[in-house]
Amino acid sequence: MNTPRTAEVMTDHPVIHLDRVGMTYSSRKETNEVLRDCSLSVRSGEFVSIVGQSGGGKTTLLRIVSGLLESTAGTVNLNGQNIDKSLSDLSMVFQKPVLLPWRNIEDNVLLPMEFRGRVTEDMRTYAKELLEMAGLTHAAKRNPYELSGGMQQRVAICRALVSRPSIMLMDEPFGALDAMTRDTMNIELQRIWAETKRSILFVTHSIPEAVFLSDRVVVIGDRPGRVIADITIDLPRLRTKAHRYTPEFYEYETQISELIGAKESIA
Repeated sequence: MNTPRTAEVMTDHPVIHLDRVGMTYSSRKETNEVLRDCSLSVRSGEFVSIVGQSGGGKTTLLRIVSGLLESTAGTVNLNGQNIDKSLSDLSMVFQKPVLLPWRNIEDNVLLPMEFRGRVTEDMRTYAKELLEMAGLTHAAKRNPYELSGGMQQRVAICRALVSRPSIMLMDEPFGALDAMTRDTMNIELQRIWAETKRSILFVTHSIPEAVFLSDRVVVIGDRPGRVIADITIDLPRLRTKAHRYTPEFYEYETQISELIGAKESIA
């Protein structure tokens, strides 16, 4: 079992690097510090999850990496460049799939390329390949309302992949799914990640989900959020449901639960 360690600067030029990032909201009446001195890195092809108590700043941190928010302290670099110069190499999957109901599934996947004016025949072929990889070829011409919640999230993942980004950010993408569908989506996401070799920064409230999916789990402390541990998950790849019932898996769950102050393992 790996012992917790504070985040450290990687030596191999990480694709995501946050150095002492802070976020404070100020008004005439009060100052609200959400994040303080957050430093972490993600290497190429690595799957890193962020966990912590609700309200600890996990989603705020992810939105700063995505460029949707500007931090009030520290720096964010993507692929060695300042964040505002490298956002084209990044995509994001939100808590809800946010599909356009009047477009079929294939056209929803192609939406980012349509915004960029790059919907070519080659791109349509690639979108079909992504849908095939996600087990959705049969649904390509259907509308979103004809798909289950898990299938819609798979479409959202394909849409995030269609621009061939090196970095994917995922904000609690399976939180609204039932337990069985969520377990299935964990297996599917692990397979897609293994096939595409993307770097993924993943926010979740579920400790078992984080342990199952990740190479490393970063633990954020109570507000103001700060990195209190960075734990390497030394479990075999590819993981199966059976790994969830091993003593090693349970030790990681317990260790992370104790770090974030949970009284019991979060399901």
